[in-house]
Amino acid sequence: MTIENIYLRVRSQVWLSRVVYLVRMLIGFAFIPSGMKKVLGLRFTQIPDTDPIGYFFEAMYQTGFYWNFLGWGQILAALLLMTQRFATLGAVLFSFIAANIFMITISLHFPGTWLITLGLLFASICLLLWDYNKLKFIFFTDNFSSNDNYLGLPQAGRAWMITGMVLYFAAIGLSLKLAGTY
Repeated sequence: MTIENIYLRVRSQVWLSRVVYLVRMLIGFAFIPSGMKKVLGLRFTQIPDTDPIGYFFEAMYQTGFYWNFLGWGQILAALLLMTQRFATLGAVLFSFIAANIFMITISLHFPGTWLITLGLLFASICLLLWDYNKLKFIFFTDNFSSNDNYLGLPQAGRAWMITGMVLYFAAIGLSLKLAGTY
């Protein structure tokens, strides 16, 4: 049994597809509040800048535009993940963000938080593996050769896409309300 056959067997499971759709929405939903704080120019934490962690976040906050840029990256990754249609691109973007967050928690010795961020990194790797059929062209010399093996794999239906968008905009609205902007 080849890796390709194992992938096709796992990827063809409808119940696993639904789990992946839910994971995409959960991760996207989790990124919105912290991303919105950055987009709105608000501080992320109340830890004093006398603590190395507080100092780090205060320094990033003080950059202004870079702080906003990080927030827009999180909001964009959330949107792409939650659309289901552009989830592969969202997973690629999310993997870079998750790796960055994990490295920050390791570098600054966040107590216990590294386990959560390791889980985020693991989830991003799983999402990339799930979309192997869409990403494999990057790694092989026959980049765009057609492969009919992938034609029958479950795809996110309209209901999943609509649900993702409703949750996305609800999370944006809730984040704005909690931030006191409306």
